[in-house]
Amino acid sequence: MLQGTASDVGKTVLCTALCRIFKQDGFRVAPFKAQNMTLNSFVTLDGREMGTAQALQALAAGVEPRAEMNPILLKPKADLEAQVVVLGEPLADMTAKGYRQDYLPRARQVVQDCLQVLQSEYELLVAEGAGSCAEVNLKDGDIVNMFVAEAAGLPVVLVADIDRGGVFASIIGTLALLTPAERDRVAGIIVNKFRGDIDLFRPGIEFLEERTGKPVLGVIPYLEHGIAEEDSTSISSHRARPGEVEIAVLKLPRIANFTDMHALAQVPGVSLRYVKGGEPIGRPQAVILPDTTNPAADLAYLRAKRYDLELAGLHAGGVPVVGIGAGCYLLGETLVEMDGTSQAGLGLLPLVVTLGQESGGVRVEGVVTRACGDTWQGLEGTRIAGYELRGGRLAWTGEVQVFVELDGQPVFSGSPEGTVLGTQVHGVFHNPALALAFVNKLRRSKGLSPLPAGDCRFLDQEAAFDRLAAEVRQHLNLPLLYQLMGIAPSDRAC
Repeated sequence: MLQGTASDVGKTVLCTALCRIFKQDGFRVAPFKAQNMTLNSFVTLDGREMGTAQALQALAAGVEPRAEMNPILLKPKADLEAQVVVLGEPLADMTAKGYRQDYLPRARQVVQDCLQVLQSEYELLVAEGAGSCAEVNLKDGDIVNMFVAEAAGLPVVLVADIDRGGVFASIIGTLALLTPAERDRVAGIIVNKFRGDIDLFRPGIEFLEERTGKPVLGVIPYLEHGIAEEDSTSISSHRARPGEVEIAVLKLPRIANFTDMHALAQVPGVSLRYVKGGEPIGRPQAVILPDTTNPAADLAYLRAKRYDLELAGLHAGGVPVVGIGAGCYLLGETLVEMDGTSQAGLGLLPLVVTLGQESGGVRVEGVVTRACGDTWQGLEGTRIAGYELRGGRLAWTGEVQVFVELDGQPVFSGSPEGTVLGTQVHGVFHNPALALAFVNKLRRSKGLSPLPAGDCRFLDQEAAFDRLAAEVRQHLNLPLLYQLMGIAPSDRAC
């Protein structure tokens, strides 16, 4: 089990790498995170919702994602409130205090039951903790760190981020705050996100091992891994790279499923920029309104920051505007809330949206049966996949063009001229053919030649998992890790 000295130390990516490494070494492996607070979710084949990170870890392990791998999903809706999703089904909206008081005792049993199921069906479990494992004020309600390690009998590897500084204090301080039994369960340490000359850090490794009595299992370099990250801090730290084509994403206060944009950032020549509150949108080649957990509040935000005027001006100038998920709701004429109150939308699409309780997720998979317009020509017969999280009822009030259709179901719809597009399908741009078609539309608008189909390789998820595993394997003392796990060399296929 990987636990961290803090949030965003890289536990998720390292768990993904280990899932692929153990798969390569011949094991049937499953990921696990007892409780995940995230705005990025995934829909399983049976229509259940789970964290995107654990879904990606399952795919890296070569197994189908299932809700037991992330039994409790917390989806923030306001500063002190979140939707609680248990085993893939919405339970209720709860405050942090209400959750701890009213549901936590039941949550422990759910976690234990899922651990038993997964350990009975898989040879190895790669469990991920949350935040810091030494949050003393939250320890009595822990169901995701040492509680899991003890319940499942897992050795713990402590992960620290050297890039943010203070790595020695964070490791030693974390271990000091654990109980003796918890400290004994920590089998080793990984120093993550290292930049520089490893030889200059060797005295630091020796100091850590001598001071803690724990082996340093690896010093992992800062990796450009190409795997979508779920932590919202990844948006804050995101830096747009230079590119021939700029795509601006409005960082809504209640942004959700921002991994939808990750694939576009991997396309050669694309500069993906998050527009944070108060910053001008500028003159990008396209603007994306991402998914949001609170469309009404974020629509009011757009007006308060006068982004509605900027978007109207960009649209008038022919700049494509794309809404994904609930971001599409904001593009319409009217947004009706559950209590019957309404407010005017951005007015870019002839659409009235009535909000309702989220009705669960639906996987979307199939073959493109219809593709209209220059942008999408030639996509017929292309297999694509994604998922929908249905939280509103859409009613078109005027002319609308379906540009891409999947077995009779609209994937991209919008204004007849194609400059305003909406989709309810999350992960749509993770389909290489769709991402490339969209980017090439933007390239043509600048007089640039289109990228060839061969440049879809940047979106090959399997190749990305293999590259990540190779990098981590190179810098990790894997024989020692297997030894600490009680696995003999003869038990491994590789």
